[in-house]
Amino acid sequence: MAGPSAPGTEPWADSGIVLPARRTAPALRQVGFRLLLALGVLVATTVIVWLDRDGYNDNAGGGLSFLDSAYYATVTLSTTGYGDITPFSDSARLTNIFVVTPLRVLFLIILVGTTLEVLTERTRQQWRLNRWRSTVREHTVVIGFGTKGRSAIDTLLGQGARKDEIVVVDPQRKAIDQAAQLGLVGVVGDATRTDTLLRAGLPTAARVVVAPERDDTAALITLTARQLTRSATIVAAVREDENAPLLRQSGADVVVTSSSSAGRLLGMSMLSPHTGAVMEDLLTYGNGLDVVERPVTRAEAGHSPRELDDLVVAVVRGRRVINYTEPEARTLQLTDRVIVIKSAEGA
Repeated sequence: MAGPSAPGTEPWADSGIVLPARRTAPALRQVGFRLLLALGVLVATTVIVWLDRDGYNDNAGGGLSFLDSAYYATVTLSTTGYGDITPFSDSARLTNIFVVTPLRVLFLIILVGTTLEVLTERTRQQWRLNRWRSTVREHTVVIGFGTKGRSAIDTLLGQGARKDEIVVVDPQRKAIDQAAQLGLVGVVGDATRTDTLLRAGLPTAARVVVAPERDDTAALITLTARQLTRSATIVAAVREDENAPLLRQSGADVVVTSSSSAGRLLGMSMLSPHTGAVMEDLLTYGNGLDVVERPVTRAEAGHSPRELDDLVVAVVRGRRVINYTEPEARTLQLTDRVIVIKSAEGA
């Protein structure tokens, strides 16, 4: 994985995993602040020594100048201590004990602290990475952080999914950095390769969204993903209808054709602009009306879909989707799930 990382991300060149961004100041700003702080301690010590210059003895003879004070402050704070300038009066020695010595300690903390912080941060990052690897379960892997992938993530988040339950896979480092800035875990790599999907924890994932730019890439990714997991629901997007059967044969549970879906929406909007607007509203989660799948409650079991407060359009029984008008759907079972149209929260 080549190239510098974006500010605020935590890359791991050995694993290709980028953990969610943490709010930290840029490295150059942190170093600059430490340098200014160290310079401030040096100037303060120089001024203190110079104000009490009569209490110091210079082996070279003569009084202590401001330059001599700066020199003494430098060798003292760095613990070099050549001994050519020494305090001899009580006030100078007391000042060294109670003022200069604490400043020396502070100076050393500033210098050594940067190195220690780097080591500590690396240890902290490694701990976060190991913890993520050990706890990631039943998550959603979104392959492709383009327009389709981003829209899928927005919908997942709108439906209550947590950011730590979503892992983004994309070959472009820039895209993964953007995902990390949004609080998502990202994996840089080619999703047609097994090792990339293993880094994303795909064998333990509950859902997989396949949304690359090319249909042939989507087929390879779907085939590889299905070989790694038999239980996860795989939803794949393709541009052309003719490629949809190939995706289903590769193991996709649901295949969405972006070009034909957009074309149908355009045709519907041309014939009936209001119908097109309603369909667009239904496809945009959190705006106006939403299409939601939810379980049947105990109070609803045994009743007809028409008796529910929500507008039921389909009943999910096992792996079958039944239209609400079919005889089988006339009586809801407790194990059913219903697909309803309801007002979006806050709409």
